[in-house]
Amino acid sequence: MTDIERKLSPSAPEATTVPDAPPTVPPTHEEFHGLDAAKETLEDYTLRFAPRSYRRWSTGVVATSALGGIAYLADFAIGANIGIAHGTVNALWGIMIAAVIIFITGFPLAYYAARYNIDLDLITRGSGFGYYGSVLTNVIFATFTFIFFALEGSIMAQGLQLGLGIPLWLGYAVSTLMVIPLVIYGMKALAKLQVWTTPLWLVLFVIPMVYLLVSHPDSVETFFQYQGADGNGAPSFAAMMLAAGVCLSLMAQIAEQIDYLRFMPPRTEANKRSWWRAVILAGPGWVIFGAIKQVVGLFVAVYIIAKLTPDAAATANEPVHQFLTVYEQFLPGWAAMTLAVILVVISQIKINVTNAYSGSLAWTNSFTRVTKRYPGRLVFVLFNLAVALLLMELNMFSVLNTILGFYANCAMAWVVTVAADIVINKGLLKISPTVPEFRRGMLYAFNPVGFVSVILSAGLSIAVFFGLFGEAIQPFSPIVAIVLALVLTPLIAVITKGKYYLRRTDDGIDVPMFDADGNPSGEHLTCHVCRVDYERPDMVKCETHDAYICSLDLSTDKVGDHVLPAQA
Repeated sequence: MTDIERKLSPSAPEATTVPDAPPTVPPTHEEFHGLDAAKETLEDYTLRFAPRSYRRWSTGVVATSALGGIAYLADFAIGANIGIAHGTVNALWGIMIAAVIIFITGFPLAYYAARYNIDLDLITRGSGFGYYGSVLTNVIFATFTFIFFALEGSIMAQGLQLGLGIPLWLGYAVSTLMVIPLVIYGMKALAKLQVWTTPLWLVLFVIPMVYLLVSHPDSVETFFQYQGADGNGAPSFAAMMLAAGVCLSLMAQIAEQIDYLRFMPPRTEANKRSWWRAVILAGPGWVIFGAIKQVVGLFVAVYIIAKLTPDAAATANEPVHQFLTVYEQFLPGWAAMTLAVILVVISQIKINVTNAYSGSLAWTNSFTRVTKRYPGRLVFVLFNLAVALLLMELNMFSVLNTILGFYANCAMAWVVTVAADIVINKGLLKISPTVPEFRRGMLYAFNPVGFVSVILSAGLSIAVFFGLFGEAIQPFSPIVAIVLALVLTPLIAVITKGKYYLRRTDDGIDVPMFDADGNPSGEHLTCHVCRVDYERPDMVKCETHDAYICSLDLSTDKVGDHVLPAQA
């Protein structure tokens, strides 16, 4: 019997509790809904704070696991696409602009996730959106996961077609179904997968790039002179912003990084250097590696077009063709094909297990809050994969720039709003509570600060993107989204005087929330509904019993009789 099973067994010994906590007894028939949710959640803490008793990984393992997910090949396709459309110089500036914005906005989010051990949805709840208001951003994030799952699955299907002759439609299905067994086991399986496969991925990625630079140094000059497919790629700020807009669609990747970072160990004097290094590199630092891959993808595409044949432009944006072409320069055809397919498959698995995992967390979280029912994370793994498979079958790869450019406006509105609330409203204005709150009853249902900010900034920037305000401003929709989110978030907070952040400031528990180092407390309390012990940050006093209740059982409380009333 595992530790989890012992805790969930009615005959298990009493859990460690603080004085005066109620004794552990078997749950009633009516309480089994909470217990079922606990069984499904204890592996991944889908809807709640990740306790320190579960966070046994070192800072290095967490960082490697998080960075393993960015082995995706979409960056190569994105870099190639924007370069072919706008020329090398405009593409490089667009990549750099997007990388700077993503790094700056991602840093406060990554810090909060690692410091308080909660995912981005839980951060968002207390950063201007409210308990139900953050469902909007969950949908934005879940959309990101199936769009990029479909993109990576399309790339893998291209590799399987080229290397093994598998039809695209079947390749799409294979790339979708193969991740299911890996995703259902959560962080423990994902950490092992990412750590074990990263060295091989690095070798397969780096060797062909080094060969190309050493054996064809003139390709560098050709790269910088490339003017795009139409030959009109002269430096232009509008073109740079169009390129940046596509790259900025990756802004929501920080949410997937956070799904790993929430498992960081507590920060102490002994590990603070490695802790900060892991948070920066695996948090906002992911974009450094992403930008490098985008540049490499453009570099190889230009090499293929300029040095081999102009007709290659039709497939120069497909990563499998990019790597196959380079491998063929120094390997026999069969070996080049084998390595190219292996690289594509490894890359697709590494990122799409993360896409499927993170998407299932987002959908489950939203569904449980809205319906007060917990159907199990696997249900939404299958749902997310079904949507991604549909996108692949509809050939979304052929309209990649348009899809990503549109989506970027939504992602930027969300991430910038949360970052602005953390930095400006929490840090500078002190209007928003510094410690993130996510528990039902402690928050208002909706907070206009973030909710209205996202709707207005995303809505107006999308209108700009589709040309409703004229062609002159159309390329600058990313700037519109960013500026509006930065301005509206503190403005609405000041207008509302921050009164919609917290419904209560007292959760009814006298045990300290944090330890001497400022980390979330590891003190255990027992939930009187599911009879399982959880750590202090996940618990609230019950309104109808002289006992404690965990955040998940509060989420599934349909009647609401356990929820504490608003504080006068």
